[in-house]
Amino acid sequence: MIKLMIISSLVLLISITSSKVLYKFGVPILLIFIGLGMIFGSDGIVGIYFSDYELTKEISSIALVIIMFYGGFGTNWSMAKPSALPSILMSTLGVIITATLTGFFSHIVLKITLLEGLLIGAVVASTDAASVFAILRSQKLNLKGSLAPLLEVESGSNDPVAYMATLSILLLMDNNGLSTLFPMVIKQVVFGLLVGSLLAKCTIFFIKNLKFEIKGFYPIFILAIAILSYSLSEYLGGNGYLSVYMSGIILGNSNQLPYKKILFQFFDCISWIMQIVLFFMLGLLSFPSKFINIISISVSISIFMILVARPVATFITLYPFKYSIKEKLFISWVGLRGAASIVFAIYATTYGVNMTYDIFHIVFFVALFSVSIQGTLLPKFAKKLDLVDNNTLVLKTFNDYASDIDRQLIEVNITSDSKLVNKSIEDADISEDILILMIKRRGKTIVPKGVTIIEDGDVLVITGDNLDHISF
Repeated sequence: MIKLMIISSLVLLISITSSKVLYKFGVPILLIFIGLGMIFGSDGIVGIYFSDYELTKEISSIALVIIMFYGGFGTNWSMAKPSALPSILMSTLGVIITATLTGFFSHIVLKITLLEGLLIGAVVASTDAASVFAILRSQKLNLKGSLAPLLEVESGSNDPVAYMATLSILLLMDNNGLSTLFPMVIKQVVFGLLVGSLLAKCTIFFIKNLKFEIKGFYPIFILAIAILSYSLSEYLGGNGYLSVYMSGIILGNSNQLPYKKILFQFFDCISWIMQIVLFFMLGLLSFPSKFINIISISVSISIFMILVARPVATFITLYPFKYSIKEKLFISWVGLRGAASIVFAIYATTYGVNMTYDIFHIVFFVALFSVSIQGTLLPKFAKKLDLVDNNTLVLKTFNDYASDIDRQLIEVNITSDSKLVNKSIEDADISEDILILMIKRRGKTIVPKGVTIIEDGDVLVITGDNLDHISF
């Protein structure tokens, strides 16, 4: 036990300190933590032998519950709502198209059964939000228009769909007919949505009418609700990941939930712990020596998904919406595969169906290839397509208001035609609900006062309520 505690603490310390250095260079978090797991693993320098898929599946499920709940909890629905329909279509229809195309490709190229090919397609169909936005933050990039909300909602909501698709294919491979499949899909969606929504609504009502004497009980209570949302839904045959994501969105956007700042800080912390544990454990479970047998397969699947499956799914799904070709190309490129895909591969491995290839290591390598290539080139791709907004904070992506719970914080660029130019703050027609925190002027930061004159080219950092439609 003492040795395990020493190793665990060292892993956490090494993970955090190494990410401090590599994060600045845009290295995705997934690569850092998984790489450390591989170093500590059976084929690594440390050489800790670990091959327990069942244990990894159980721990990974818990980690994904926390991560998905926090993803929903941190979503600012008022900003996400305009992009909700295309986001949901991308996370449903887009996932199905991606999975189907990748499945047929795997079937034809690998010469495996169609169901086994579709299983590979379903497992790798979801995208990873954490990797995308970690890269954007580290490179201080903010995307133009509604790209950030679309990508965030899509990435947060497509894991439950990929999970459901994976279970569906596994059922068919286990000789269960369509008569079993359709009821399962209906139960997954209905119970997933109902359990998550009802638990969240009941939680809000309960907390509103019964206050805890100790503030620290609030995050513990919400954590228990998140776990219950997943487990109860799974027990009833619903989609636990859909349930926990739904409850996170409702709770995170409720104005009646007290101590939101404490809750966000708590879930931000525990979510990072879960990500470190999840990524490290997945790296520990892998055997890099087995890559030689699947590297050509994995690379071919990755390239097909990057150049064909994801773009086709994006252009078909977003056809009815007014996104430019450049925006669609970027959305196609941002289809990074991540930890959820690897976890679903573990589900497939432990399900007990016969498979020709080692699906875990295939998907593991696909995720590494995707994050390495797409993740590394993502900033350059965004700049090349002229989709970077240099006039806005990267923290304005809607799920990043975790550090500013009750009020929004945005930057406003003052141009020559602004009604505020050459006026003092006290004489300017600015609503009493808006507070100017600072002024950025020609590389300097100015603390504003009532007599401070606003000049052309100034950048005002403001806070207040209902800033979505503000006009200066």
